Amino acid sequence: MPPKTQNRSSWRRLVAVVLVVVAVVVLAPYVIAPFYRILDPVSTVMLWRRATGQRVERFVVPLQRIAPALPLTVIVAEDGSFCRNRGVDLGAIREALEQSDDSIGEARGASTITQQLARNLFLWQGRSFVRKALEFPLALWINLVLPKRRVLELYLNIAEWGPNGEFGAEAAARFAFRKPAANLDLAEAAALAAILPNPVLRSARIPSVLVRRLAALYERRATDNPALDACIYGR
Repeated sequence: MPPKTQNRSSWRRLVAVVLVVVAVVVLAPYVIAPFYRILDPVSTVMLWRRATGQRVERFVVPLQRIAPALPLTVIVAEDGSFCRNRGVDLGAIREALEQSDDSIGEARGASTITQQLARNLFLWQGRSFVRKALEFPLALWINLVLPKRRVLELYLNIAEWGPNGEFGAEAAARFAFRKPAANLDLAEAAALAAILPNPVLRSARIPSVLVRRLAALYERRATDNPALDACIYGR
């Protein structure tokens, strides 16, 4: 076989291998996600921290061992259409694109709780059009194969919630308030919801003015909308 023909053949094999690897990486989450009905996963952030020798503290607890105030305030803060949307919220995306100012720093990304779960379980952090392109269909798939109750339960158990590797509601409650997540009151739950965008810079244990204002806002909204979590508890 002439050298040029051999080189072309080698490149084709290399390209084929790369395409197969990419396909496996892209499709693997779709195969794995249904198993999370019964399995308790770890996030990519947890895996990275463990791989680099950093601290990870997490205690997996079922939803019934988390005070109902926390799921409600998290929905209020992160994804008000959680019980209605199909994993993504196009209306919230439009609002985020149009939003230019926020007087108390309440503005969040347009990601739903399901999108955040997809990102935490299978993708990476930071802003990236590639990540968003992967996140959208994956969120739709997760919403299809997992019940809303399980989606929120998984999210509450893998969300990063503290400055020193605290993950999940139980570790968050113990770190911030020295109590289990089952014993959180509404004000404490709202404070934890308020720090979710950046638990490294925001603290529920020593709340800043911004955190206190956001927590009060979420507490009020949770009181005014007690059925936002109806898909979780069957109300």
